[in-house]
Amino acid sequence: MKPSEAVPKVYLEIVKQLRKMITEDRLKPGDKLPSERELSERLNVGRSSVREALRALELLGLIETRRGEGTFIRDFKGHQLIPLLSTFILQDENSKRDVIETKFLIEKNCLALILKRADLESFLTDRSMIKDPINDDEFFLRIVQLADNHLLLRIWVILADYVNSLQLNMQKPVKTDYKRLLTALSDRDEEKIAEAYHLLRGLSNE
Repeated sequence: MKPSEAVPKVYLEIVKQLRKMITEDRLKPGDKLPSERELSERLNVGRSSVREALRALELLGLIETRRGEGTFIRDFKGHQLIPLLSTFILQDENSKRDVIETKFLIEKNCLALILKRADLESFLTDRSMIKDPINDDEFFLRIVQLADNHLLLRIWVILADYVNSLQLNMQKPVKTDYKRLLTALSDRDEEKIAEAYHLLRGLSNE
């Protein structure tokens, strides 16, 4: 891999690279994936990032881990979903707006769900979540995972993947926006959580 082709340490980018690798290597259902160490070296990313991406692909039903054997391909035809959406469905501006709005609605509802379902202590004390620069995809991936709803997770991953492919000039939150949201979560104040999320996303509170 050339330096210019180095894969950024971004969760969704790693997923894309894994999909590309599966296609290029002509892997088919039942074939075994390389080890985490081999994937880390091949994709030029940390093993923890590879592990996170593999976990998400397993939740999406594309791979399966067999104890003592390794990780195997289940069905990777879904990797064509984003190009299909882009080519046939999401051409007009209203559709693009709907995708972004739906992604935001999932994030907001997952914030409400984790108050009921998740032990937030480890998440709130994980300093890596507010490192510089903060990776928005990684931050909200953790939120959606904590909500413990696999269908919402699958939909969010697809929507986030598509939003990233659009390369839109969207508002980029700053570190204080995430800290405000984490504080509201720590206080378990639903009104403050909603307000903090709206500020982070530059949305109206109406």
